[in-house]
Amino acid sequence: MCRHTGAHSPQEAPVQARPRVSVDRVAVLTSRQGRHRRPRRRLFYVALIIALAGIVIGAISYLVVTGRSGPSTASPTSQAQPPVPRVGPGVSADWPVWGFTHTQNSIDGPAGGALDTIRDLLSRRPVTQNQHIMGWGADNPEPYPGRYQFGSLDRRMDMIRNTRGTPVITLCCAPDWMKGGAPGETDWAKLEVAPRREHYDDFARLAAQVARRYPDVKHYAVWNEFKGFFDEKKKRWRYEDYTDLYNAVYTALKEVDPDIKVGGPYVVMGSRNPGHPAGPSKVRGEWGSLDPRNIDAVEYWLKHKRGADFIVVDGHTQPDEKHIVVDEFKAIGKFSAVTRWLRQASGDLPVWWAEWYVEPENAGWSNPRRSAVLAAAMMEFVRSGVATALYWNPQTEKGDCAGCLWTGGGEPTPDLEMLQGFARWFPPGTELQDVRSSTGRVRVLAQPDQMVIVNTGGGPVRTVIEGKTYDLGAHEVRWADR
Repeated sequence: MCRHTGAHSPQEAPVQARPRVSVDRVAVLTSRQGRHRRPRRRLFYVALIIALAGIVIGAISYLVVTGRSGPSTASPTSQAQPPVPRVGPGVSADWPVWGFTHTQNSIDGPAGGALDTIRDLLSRRPVTQNQHIMGWGADNPEPYPGRYQFGSLDRRMDMIRNTRGTPVITLCCAPDWMKGGAPGETDWAKLEVAPRREHYDDFARLAAQVARRYPDVKHYAVWNEFKGFFDEKKKRWRYEDYTDLYNAVYTALKEVDPDIKVGGPYVVMGSRNPGHPAGPSKVRGEWGSLDPRNIDAVEYWLKHKRGADFIVVDGHTQPDEKHIVVDEFKAIGKFSAVTRWLRQASGDLPVWWAEWYVEPENAGWSNPRRSAVLAAAMMEFVRSGVATALYWNPQTEKGDCAGCLWTGGGEPTPDLEMLQGFARWFPPGTELQDVRSSTGRVRVLAQPDQMVIVNTGGGPVRTVIEGKTYDLGAHEVRWADR
């Protein structure tokens, strides 16, 4: 898949102690109701002094806290909010929050090869595994109307079962005949074209056929990134059309099995840079602000969907303007801000990130730097209450692979170890504890027995956590007992 084009909110000024008012409130009250009644005029002046003092104190406090001289225009999503007390609020205890999406190259090769190591590792520490029905390793499932070919998808689903993964299916993309092509043809250059409106019911029937074929799959995301649903003339998403497609699929899946969980809209949460001339949208932070067109798409879907069991999106931490790069450890604050907004806007539906990206295009990051940012981003997911985070695994067949979970030679990368570490130590329901580092550049996420520590700096650092000294290398990610 092609890549799309603050860890901390802006630091608030400390609230200063309110100056004491040199008026004895007890004396004022007793003068009004006690036996030592003062003249009424004197009482008026005392009350006036109290009122004026309160106005002055309130103004001073407002300026100290906000740094503004006028009314606040901040929305709740632009301000720091407390973290959730436990991992994955509203998620069942047996649901693995953490997982990844299979792409064109994966581990569904013959047994006895180099990838046996990865299959064994995944089996020992299972995570969620997501697969699309067409593309990214799966052939056209219905090349002719009513004639199904599930061989490649069967192999992927068998692989997920054999590695004890929790299966998720993304219902994308559509056979060519549903989008204007001839039956029997598959033009992979048109993979990302949406089905035509007259074929929405046909796509829903295909989704139902998939659900009947894989009864162990209980979670479905409908479509991927609004592919093919952008109106070039109006320069906005055709969210009305997508929602009609979603509703047809939702109904078809629930008719197969009411227990199936269905989610959308799987739209890209693209954002603008902090200094964008159009000004910030209502979801914003030091990372920038969401493109209002994406907000419109989510809000329309929320209002007109037939039903939903979760809300799913994806996105990159960096702004859509590729020539502008926001500090990576500020940029990941976008994940928290968007997640909290989604939870609020949806009535607290479980929030899924089907894909999430942190590295600017052609940045050439070192593996330790990339791992540090990924770990810090996962901390943001935990603290903001994400229900599912699926890592898009850009796998290759041979050699090293930047950002991959395993090498082409079948060796696990630190990123796979980290993903499984979060799955082990931060499953749903895990209590989160407030543990801090003595050094600002070191971030900590802790539960009662374990913590993960991230050095966000490009050089070594010494820090103290809970009375213990840690010497961390540049961009080091370390797991530590408590």
